[in-house]
Amino acid sequence: MPVPDPLNVLVVESQPTMRTQLRTMLASIGLEGAQFAPSANIAMRRLRERRYDLILCEYHLGDGQDGQHLLEDLRQHEIIPLDTLFVMISGEMNYERVVSTCELAPNDYILKPLTAETLRVRLQRAFDKRDAFLPAWQAIGIGDTLGAIALCREAHDRHPPYQIDFMRLQAELHQSIGQFDQAETLYRQILELKPIPWAELGLARTLMLRKRHGEAEDILARLVAANERFIEAYDLLTRLREETGRTAAARDMLRSATERSPYRLKRLRHLGELSLTVGDPAAAETAFAEVVRKGKYSDFADPEDHVRLVQAQLAQMKLDQAATSISDLDRYLGRQPKGELCKALCTAMLNARAGDLQRARDALQAASRASRRGAQLSVGLRQELVKACFDHQMGDEGSELVVDILRTAADERSIESTRELLKARGLESLSRQIEARVQEEVKSLITVGAEKARAGDFDGAVAEMMNAARKMPGNPQVLFNAALALMRHIEHRGWNDALAAQARGLIDRARKLSPASPRLAALTEFMHQQIKRYGIRPGRVMARPRPF
Repeated sequence: MPVPDPLNVLVVESQPTMRTQLRTMLASIGLEGAQFAPSANIAMRRLRERRYDLILCEYHLGDGQDGQHLLEDLRQHEIIPLDTLFVMISGEMNYERVVSTCELAPNDYILKPLTAETLRVRLQRAFDKRDAFLPAWQAIGIGDTLGAIALCREAHDRHPPYQIDFMRLQAELHQSIGQFDQAETLYRQILELKPIPWAELGLARTLMLRKRHGEAEDILARLVAANERFIEAYDLLTRLREETGRTAAARDMLRSATERSPYRLKRLRHLGELSLTVGDPAAAETAFAEVVRKGKYSDFADPEDHVRLVQAQLAQMKLDQAATSISDLDRYLGRQPKGELCKALCTAMLNARAGDLQRARDALQAASRASRRGAQLSVGLRQELVKACFDHQMGDEGSELVVDILRTAADERSIESTRELLKARGLESLSRQIEARVQEEVKSLITVGAEKARAGDFDGAVAEMMNAARKMPGNPQVLFNAALALMRHIEHRGWNDALAAQARGLIDRARKLSPASPRLAALTEFMHQQIKRYGIRPGRVMARPRPF
């Protein structure tokens, strides 16, 4: 019988003494050869280079990112797979910091001081659960959502301690592919067994996706009232209020969440954006100043945060502070294409506020050139650039930016907000013309790909649709059709790992843009059929080595 490979362990700890202690503890429980990273940045590089089974991370890591912000980056950018265990180790007793970390779902949170036996028991518990879920997670990893759902059903009875956990994963998977009836049924079954807050949250999320906002809001309001520290309920209620046009109420709810859990960058950023929208630039400045400060230490620092900070400062006529923020942007991120674009936009806004319209126009021209070279802003900031162009009589540049928005981010909310932006400037006819132009372009691209597929030119169909997806990376209709072209190629030409991976990526992007699309379930079923037909199995061995 072959000896299994040892577990790959990464320890993220800034203190040499504690690194030595953890090395000794791990060796005493059978985990030899652990790798060490003294900072979050070094840990991120290691995690990009290889896969680890276990990450032990200290909360406090000295200057730079702490363990919470590292975990936030890892989760948000999908750097680690589902079956990599992340265990936080800390002496941190501050409740808000602990709450913020636990929101991000580490596999465990162990308080110091700890002994080798405590570590062994807690890790064994985490590995036991991982082993139970591993088959389903691996099915998810190869894009077989329906296969993962079937594995959850089978495991439900085989692993009694985790029955409700498997029901939860099954419900989340149904929800992720638009099977809302099944998700709702499972959440209600869980709630009949036990009144669990996360099940109520899942039910509310499902109802929101079905546009049953009133029912969802009733559940969320009860959740927040009964569970003051259940921060995810605040976040979802914030989103519901945004979706139903109550921005001020959404901001108030998010502010309550931030007071209870103030260390999540994503939430602080959202709070800043909503504060700008409701006309509270002082609160926006406070939020974005903190986001910018913490973001300097992240591999994923976003220059857009500086733009929003400058907007908040200019709204308060803090011109000197805005100039300083632009200098900081140039110093830390100005060499990136997106950083160059953001600097130009900030400079245009500052000059416009200072009354120097010619310099504002010059900066807008620079921003427009940077945009044409491929640098991409979020929809919100591209809309700000559109406003600035039209307000400075740069109609041609503004029109091209609108075309770019509708090509690359053509979800319902982006279309409506862009339409309102033009309407406010008396440009409704231009809005209709541009929408019609983009719709015709989408139709033409999809038609060419479909015709090639019907003619049996599956290589040509894939080439056409992938080109369309590159032109319109935020258009769900294009993304779904590109994924379909890839799956048709596999259906007729045989399994191809690279094409299957591309199809999964396209479906995931389309799901984020259009989570209620009926095409999700159909494409997921098609993927499942091909995986079964070709007998595809996860690349890694199912049975992972055990350390104990």
